[in-house]
Amino acid sequence: MRLIRPRLRLTLAALLTAFVLIGTSITVPGLVARAGAEPWKPGPGVAGMINPEWIASHDGPTQYPKMATEWDVPIRMSDGTVLRANIFRPADASGRAIETKTPTIVNVTPYTKFVSTIATVMTNVPVLFPTLVGVLNMFNFSGTPIGGVDDLRNVLNGGLINTFTVDQTLVQSGYTQVVVDVRGTGNSQGVWDVFGAREQTDTVEVLDWVRQQNWTNGRLGMSGVSYSAINQLQAASKNPAGLQALFPVVPGADIAADIVAPGGGLGVGFLGPWLAIVNILKFIPDLRSLLNGTFDWKWLQDRLQNPAVFFPELLSGVFSPTVEGLTPTTKQLIDKNSPLRAAYRTALDKITTPTFALGAWNDLFTNTEWRLPKDLSALPTSKKKLIMGDAAHATVTNDLGGVNQPTRADVLQKAWFDKWLKDADNGIDNYAPVTVHRMGGGWWQGDTFPEPGQKYQRMYLSSLPSGTAPTALSDNSLQTAPPKIAARRTVGPGLSTLCSNDTGQAMFGLLVFTGCTKDTRVAEMNALTFTSKPVGKPTVISGPINLRLNTTQDARDAYWSVIVTDVGPDGRSEKISSGQLTTSLRQIDESRSIRTASGDLASPYYQLNIDDRELVKPGQVVPLDIGTHAVSAVLKPGHRLRVDVFALNLIKSMTVGPVTAETQFRPQHVLIDPKQPSYLVVPSDRPLP
Repeated sequence: MRLIRPRLRLTLAALLTAFVLIGTSITVPGLVARAGAEPWKPGPGVAGMINPEWIASHDGPTQYPKMATEWDVPIRMSDGTVLRANIFRPADASGRAIETKTPTIVNVTPYTKFVSTIATVMTNVPVLFPTLVGVLNMFNFSGTPIGGVDDLRNVLNGGLINTFTVDQTLVQSGYTQVVVDVRGTGNSQGVWDVFGAREQTDTVEVLDWVRQQNWTNGRLGMSGVSYSAINQLQAASKNPAGLQALFPVVPGADIAADIVAPGGGLGVGFLGPWLAIVNILKFIPDLRSLLNGTFDWKWLQDRLQNPAVFFPELLSGVFSPTVEGLTPTTKQLIDKNSPLRAAYRTALDKITTPTFALGAWNDLFTNTEWRLPKDLSALPTSKKKLIMGDAAHATVTNDLGGVNQPTRADVLQKAWFDKWLKDADNGIDNYAPVTVHRMGGGWWQGDTFPEPGQKYQRMYLSSLPSGTAPTALSDNSLQTAPPKIAARRTVGPGLSTLCSNDTGQAMFGLLVFTGCTKDTRVAEMNALTFTSKPVGKPTVISGPINLRLNTTQDARDAYWSVIVTDVGPDGRSEKISSGQLTTSLRQIDESRSIRTASGDLASPYYQLNIDDRELVKPGQVVPLDIGTHAVSAVLKPGHRLRVDVFALNLIKSMTVGPVTAETQFRPQHVLIDPKQPSYLVVPSDRPLP
């Protein structure tokens, strides 16, 4: 642990931007597009990524001195179920809620109002919390075994807490915030519906209820992180009256493909802990009602009706050896035409509500996030913004709020709501439509993603050793020409991927021991590695990546996992993207897939439909397209591109029970055939060597 001077993050950021605003030219690394692409030009009042006026608006004196809270207000749904909401309103010096009608921000959460209230109280203690953050900022754990502590500390600096809980500053600036427990969680009645159709109806009915209250002016926004970001997009796709602004942080819009069964592999690493957390939290009773004799016995009856929501589905998905043994709900998850799958896909093209989204390259929902600039097709660029950081799910704001970094999340959120709910002419509509932190490099801003100037090329898998992966199961090469020598490489299911960034991703990014998350070499001990020659100049890779792989296996099914890495001159192999595919679920939906100009698949979209499952004969040659999520990364001079091929990827995902029964964990083989080569389809701004 090394002591350093405290980082004056906001002050320095404000000073830098102030110079820009008064006419001094400052170049921020990574902001300008490469030659050949028209760079994004900031509009009036917007200086690149940082605007001190927005910071001052959030952190300066508030319009009202206090906040008044009304606890557990009942909201009756159309089916009679009662949801409970906490309402936070601006208050005068005596603590009495103001009579002026205000815009209202709604947060619908399964993580209970109790948890968010505790977090709100902690973060608004006048002296204690700022002091704690100041002390943490005095330490730098980078390069130590617990380097992840820096990421967690930076989350506080980046404003995530105020977007997850109630931002008291926002309320005292003239907004009402309403936090509602999702049906079947917190103090709300009912059985948890987990993103289902009934829950989505609840959200729209909550918005309608809020709009009719005498303390709101009818102009509504939605905020929140993760689950509360997903239901923002779900609600907005139905265009409810009065909804005029969204600020989703790490949102998803395709739940089955994002986290439940990406590529046909069950996402146990995330789903298990997450389901346990929500199912435990939902049993925390309303303590006040226990004390005053108003306990809601219907609440308890509903909890006991299904005490462990979705756990039977998860267990049957893992352990059932046959499709027939899966629960009806689990079957729906792998039936592309089921009502549940329909509920889990949000029609982003129907959203007309201005949307400012935050995502991350190692998030659980990267699959959705990188597509937002294109998929929010009904919105002009002034009404849709995306920031993608080099972070994970729970650490999404760890690279916000510092020097040469985008403004804090809570500051951006207030500026966005001020624009669309109060008609403030603050310039945030001129913010770059896309702001991305290039992994291995600086920040870039522009109009679209993938970044302009990218061209796809094939990088062929070759059996020739690269000499860069001496500890890998098999060291091979990526080259620009098809291979001349036929070969076969074999890999079996193993546990080495427990030490990889994919594990960190599955665990929400909360791992503080960063040896595995920052270096894939331990995982590669049971991987087939294919490595390119070093690049001579900085090379940007922006967009989705696809591995066309010719395979054969010793069983009737197989499961493949792929990690794409940036290999430094010192040998460190750092993940930039990953993906997976079950052989029997290789069917592709062409209408949702992306192909290159030459016809290669760049981003295959899998149907994940059990009725279309195709088992194979042992020894049968099967070509697969294994897509990995999009990325923005920079290969520095001397660095190489690598693709790792695994036969399992615990704990991020594992084979579904019926697939496990067919694979029997038997060896799998990659064929290197000059007549039918395997190759990586990768975008870059200059040719890879």
